[in-house]
Amino acid sequence: MLVECMVAGKDVCLRRLSKGNRAREVRFNRLLGNAKVTTERIIESWSEGTVAAAEGRHVLAIQDTSEINFTTTAERRRGLGETAKGNVHGLLLHPMLAVDADDGTCLGLLSGQIWTRKGRRTVSHDLREPSDKESQRWIDTALAAKPLLAGAAMVTALGDRESDIFALYASAAEPRFHVIARSMHDRKLADDSGLYVTSEAMAVVDQRAIVLPARAQRAERVVPLELRFGAVNLARPQNKFLRHLPESLPLTLVDVREVDPQAGTEPLHWRLLTTHPVANAEQAWRIVDWYKRRWLIEQFFRVLKTQGFRLEDSQLTTADRLLKLVAIAAKAAVITIQLLQARDGRGQQPIHLTFNTNEVAALTALNQDIEAKSKRLKNPHPSDSLAWAAWIIGRLGGWDGYPSSKPPGPITMKHGLEYFHAVAIGWTLRNVCMP
Repeated sequence: MLVECMVAGKDVCLRRLSKGNRAREVRFNRLLGNAKVTTERIIESWSEGTVAAAEGRHVLAIQDTSEINFTTTAERRRGLGETAKGNVHGLLLHPMLAVDADDGTCLGLLSGQIWTRKGRRTVSHDLREPSDKESQRWIDTALAAKPLLAGAAMVTALGDRESDIFALYASAAEPRFHVIARSMHDRKLADDSGLYVTSEAMAVVDQRAIVLPARAQRAERVVPLELRFGAVNLARPQNKFLRHLPESLPLTLVDVREVDPQAGTEPLHWRLLTTHPVANAEQAWRIVDWYKRRWLIEQFFRVLKTQGFRLEDSQLTTADRLLKLVAIAAKAAVITIQLLQARDGRGQQPIHLTFNTNEVAALTALNQDIEAKSKRLKNPHPSDSLAWAAWIIGRLGGWDGYPSSKPPGPITMKHGLEYFHAVAIGWTLRNVCMP
């Protein structure tokens, strides 16, 4: 019920979610305070539904880290550790999203970590074991996803520059499990040359324009790119903790950079390292297209934070409860994204990925009521698909339903979900006899 209320209300403040129902607020607090309900167990439940949805697909397993900062004082730290932004305290969330490589459909959450730092480290980063570094989360999360995605046709673990880790390339790659990471370091190659010098020497093989989606401080824009690619052989870093790994790793470098960047804009330049073989320009552009899918996890973080569930405003008083709340809210954020994607009929996700049997029955009754006799106002999607449910939710939120109209946006879907969950509660009581 807590996840449903979060999805409908786009909020995580228990008092606001309870809408004045004191008993419900107490139940929510008891759930988060229950010692048997752990953050780890909630994270384990993330993959329920995702595993089946990933069956037979090429899955992009996209991971990233986001800070969730809370207003604190010296007297009210709530057990929260420092984040990277100076004297600010909060949590760190590192999830992995499963996304269909072909159409970008969000299949759900897989694995991840949520933690708060316990003081400052005094031992140098280079002198610590890999298991004692936060960067280990990239490797652990990728390895945790492997058994969950055993039924997938192929898996590509994908991350931004922080995931440029030699041990990740070495430990995660298998015939059906690949890695794509954006280069952060000018690495040494096995022939003693440098990665970036080698990329500069590669010939331009093609040019193509891509669309970069809008972000908070950047409008959508079309970017003309030139493409280079070639085989590279990374040398193992000189670190005593990595001596068990191969002395070198054969990878492919796909280099795309903006042509004639506009004044006042940061030019795009991606150096993508991958375990995928690349033999021609089309295969190299495919790597670029897959990397563009990483934008979805940024959208996921926006839904969770100030533009969506407002995690920073939860009003909980302890780090332990905040950790659990973030784990639950992550699931709610994914459901929100899936409904927004499904409104266009993309991916044909099954309805039971998000709604239970009772809710599907309520949706069926609502669909019969809101469909018009006109063919233009019939639900155009199969009744076992998430798109069918999203069409109904959009109509409940005030969308007119005409194919020529703009699809329902996040606010319309929010209003529709609020209305639907109220109806669904009443639907459970339809057969109750009143004395």
